[in-house]
Amino acid sequence: MAGRTVVISGASIAGPALAYWLHRYGMRPVVVERAPSLRPGGQTVDVRGAGQTVVQRMGLEQAVREASTGERGIRFVDHWDRTKAAFEADAFGGEGFVTELEILRGELSSLLYERTSEQAEYVFGDEITGVEEDGERLRLTFRSGAERTADLLVAADGIRSRTRDLVFGGTTRTRWRGMYTAYFTIPREPADESWVRWFNAPGGRVVTLRPDNLGTTRALLSFPSPSRGYDRLGQDEQKEMIRHVFAGVGGETPRVLREMRDSADFYLEGVAQVHMPRWSRGRVAVVGDAAYCASPLSGMGTNLALAGAYVLAGELSRAGHAEAFAAYERVMRPFVAQAQDLPPGTPRLAMPRTAAGIRTLHAVLRAASTPPVSRVVRRFMVPAAYDFELPSY
Repeated sequence: MAGRTVVISGASIAGPALAYWLHRYGMRPVVVERAPSLRPGGQTVDVRGAGQTVVQRMGLEQAVREASTGERGIRFVDHWDRTKAAFEADAFGGEGFVTELEILRGELSSLLYERTSEQAEYVFGDEITGVEEDGERLRLTFRSGAERTADLLVAADGIRSRTRDLVFGGTTRTRWRGMYTAYFTIPREPADESWVRWFNAPGGRVVTLRPDNLGTTRALLSFPSPSRGYDRLGQDEQKEMIRHVFAGVGGETPRVLREMRDSADFYLEGVAQVHMPRWSRGRVAVVGDAAYCASPLSGMGTNLALAGAYVLAGELSRAGHAEAFAAYERVMRPFVAQAQDLPPGTPRLAMPRTAAGIRTLHAVLRAASTPPVSRVVRRFMVPAAYDFELPSY
């Protein structure tokens, strides 16, 4: 595959990571991103397991550490911000709620872009609108009216990938996980600290505050919902809906709702997983959330994206595209299946609907923070996917 041109749709995590490895193996990556520039900000993601191994092999681990949010751990708190249970970052062998390498999505994306900006061609402010294959090459058309030919195309543009849908159509199944989360940034206050704070309210509502390394605080408002479609509303309608859902909730909620009004990076996400019967068709493949989003509930999205990019490029360095795509699936399918296999009761058990349920949750968490129980609980909290061993190419 050396010398072949590979067009990649998406410049968040999987896309630039794939570009790095393709260039390393002598291919020519072209990354297309429909946003006019890199998407800044975003919420905190963790780099662990196979994902950490990938950044190590890219020589990026120290840079990720330096850009880390520095979260010490997580505190589960009540209405008066009293700690009901707490877990430091090294709890459960460093693979629990919070890990040592927590970084803002936008910061990680920037690091990957900086590492690849001179190795790959980046096209911002455009997107692929047509894909035709003649057996030997791909002919791609773009929203701008431009046209290109390429040897391969990889969709790495997220759970709602338009590029994937152009080629794979109705074969993609999105599995709804019954909850929404709103993400946005708010000003930091003195009470905000280096610990994540998680507050449960009746009705399954959760308010989470996370520190960042930029002098602000990242807010998350999560709630269960049997209905889908809120993510298709306008942003003003979404914010009004959130205010209605969280009306009357105490703790830090009034402050969070007040700051949400003028937040510039508000984003509402319906929590779901992506399942595809095949990750390739002809000269087109998919990677990361576009192919196998495991949902934020798994804590594995970033790590699947990094590992998938590494494996896909590695297999392309060994063989022609048909054989390489098949090998990529053989290697990654077991890892993805483990990551998508969420613990029983997820997310319901972490989002009790009654005051009694919240008290029970806090009691269980307090017990889980003690060493004897911690060792038992770790088997249920830490997925087998963390033990995935990456191939060497």
